[in-house]
Amino acid sequence: MREPVVERVLNFIREPGQEEFEPLALEVFAFQYRQNPAYRRFCDGRGMTLDTITSWKEIPPVPTAAFKLVDLSCARPEHVFVTSGTSQGAERRGQHGFPWLDVYHSSLLAGFAAYLLPDGARLRMLILAPPPHLLPTSSLSHMLEVVRKAYGGEGSAYFVGETGIDLSGLVRTLREVEARREPVCLLGTSFAFVQLLDVCLHEGWGFRLPEGSRLMDTGGFKGRSRELSRDELLRLYGEVLGIPETLCINEYGMTEMGSQFYDNALSNWVHGRTRARFKEVPLWVRTRVLDPVTLEDLSEGEVGLLAHYDLANCGSVMAIETEDLGYRVGEGFEVVGRAPGAEARGCSLTVEELQERR
Repeated sequence: MREPVVERVLNFIREPGQEEFEPLALEVFAFQYRQNPAYRRFCDGRGMTLDTITSWKEIPPVPTAAFKLVDLSCARPEHVFVTSGTSQGAERRGQHGFPWLDVYHSSLLAGFAAYLLPDGARLRMLILAPPPHLLPTSSLSHMLEVVRKAYGGEGSAYFVGETGIDLSGLVRTLREVEARREPVCLLGTSFAFVQLLDVCLHEGWGFRLPEGSRLMDTGGFKGRSRELSRDELLRLYGEVLGIPETLCINEYGMTEMGSQFYDNALSNWVHGRTRARFKEVPLWVRTRVLDPVTLEDLSEGEVGLLAHYDLANCGSVMAIETEDLGYRVGEGFEVVGRAPGAEARGCSLTVEELQERR
C-alpha cells in the first residue's frame, strides 16, 4: 500500500485539471521530507522545514550532483537508472531510483503524445539509440522502449547495437519507407543523427521521407563530437531527410527527472498556433531560471541556472537544480548550454562509446 499522495500525483498527471499544482507540491515535499533522510538533512541545513515552507518556490532544490553521492529514494526502487556518462568516468555517474514506475511511465507517455503525436498518428518508429537489453540502466533506452510499445507502429525497430549504429540497415529502411510512402518517426540522440547526416552528405544520399514523418532528437554533443548549431541541424534534417523543421522536435530530459520537455513546434502546427518555438513545461512541472549566485528568479530572457519542480519525482526529490543554463520564453524556456565548469555528460556519449568499441 503506497502513500495517498502518490496516487494523487498519478491522477494529476493523467488528468491535470483535477488538482492545483501548489498544494500538491507542498504535500509531496512533506512526504519527501519525512521519507527521505538525506533530503531532510539537506533541508534542515538550510533552515527549511515543514513549518517554514509555504510555497512551492521555497522548496529547496537538490543539485543534480547529489545523485552521485547519496541514495535519494523515498522507498525501495522498482528500477534504478544511471546517468549515461560523465567526463570524469563511470564511477562518478549519478543514480536515480524510481519506486513507482507507473508514475514515471504516465509522465513520459503524456509528454511524448502531446508533443510528438499531437495529431494522434501511430507511426513506425526508427530508433537511433541502444535498446534497453543493452543498456538496462539507461533512462533514455527505457523511455524509448515504453513509447515504442505504447505508440509504435508495425516494423518499429532499433538501429544501434553492440557495435554502434547500423547505418546500412537504417539507410535501407529509409529507402523502403520512402518508396512505400509510409510516414515514420525517427527517434535518437543528436550525435547519432549527426553521424547519419555526415555519411549521407559524404555519399551524396538524400531522402524525401513521406509527409507526416517526424523526428525527435535528444542530448547534445558534450564536447565529444562535431558540433552543429540547432539551426544548422534543422536545415540538414530538411535537406537530407526531407523532414521540415516544424516536425523536428528536440527533447530535453535527464536521468534525475521523471518528466521530459519538448519543443512545441509540432504541437503549435497541429493546433494552428502561431508562436515561437520553445520548450513547454508539463502541467505537473514548474521550471525556474535562477541567478547562479543568489538563486533568485531572473526575468524573461535572462540566462541562468534551470531548476525544475517535477511531481513525477514524487518517489525521490521533486526539486532539482540542474547544471544547465537557459532562459524563460513565454510559458516555457530554452536551453543554451552547460554552466561553466559543469561536467560534460549526456545520452549522446553512449552512442559514441559504443561506436568506439568496434
